[in-house]
Amino acid sequence: MITVNFIGGARKSFQTDSLEITQNIDTISEMISHLISKKPENTPDFDGKNLLIAVNGVDSSALAGNNTHLNSGDVVNIIPIIHGGSKTNVTFTIKNNQIQLFEIKKSHANKEYLISLRKKFPKLYLQAISSKFILDKEHAKKIINISINQKSNDQLLSDKIETDLLLRFSNTTQIKDAIKNVGLSESENFILISIGAKSHLTKLNESISDDQDAIFTKNHSIFIKNFFKISNQTLDSIESKTPLADLLVEKASILI
Repeated sequence: MITVNFIGGARKSFQTDSLEITQNIDTISEMISHLISKKPENTPDFDGKNLLIAVNGVDSSALAGNNTHLNSGDVVNIIPIIHGGSKTNVTFTIKNNQIQLFEIKKSHANKEYLISLRKKFPKLYLQAISSKFILDKEHAKKIINISINQKSNDQLLSDKIETDLLLRFSNTTQIKDAIKNVGLSESENFILISIGAKSHLTKLNESISDDQDAIFTKNHSIFIKNFFKISNQTLDSIESKTPLADLLVEKASILI
């Protein structure tokens, strides 16, 4: 018997949190086909694609993907990674560090939410940055890269990489100002920056699936330019396809 847990939108497709498969199922691919055949009528589509699938807490992409072998007693968690036509998270690696970015709905933009996640996932580095202060994946990736490099060199702006990230996105060395400027705001979604082992990130994704929104769907460039008082003349002088992001990264890199 294989236990399948449905997270987020998958719950709506099957009208349940979990079900048990007693038939002989050899692989994830066969499991998906079986589930599609058993989906109740008149429920949201479940096409078997764009899914994060964890087997006994391990991301299947770290195993054999859809060819991952399943055994009786396995627990499989299924999480749709497409929401409203857009990804709810992005993933990349920096110096063997696995990073995931999640956009979290503004209804959860409070320090108690972040504190609870840090307690639940103590092996992950977690930081929240107001969505309007991050242009896109590449902007975030370059800032995070600075903090990871500084941590490797023991040259963080503070004693924690989480605080270093906050300061660099805010372009200040004053923690109080950084929290006020780019920290949690009840009126804005926020980007949850998560750094750690893939298995822990998978469990985090499962835990916050219902809290996520589509990531990087808004253009915050005008707000950022105005906030940091960056003129078009300054941007025009930068020979780059992404002058605003590059300028922000340069400012973040020289903080001491």
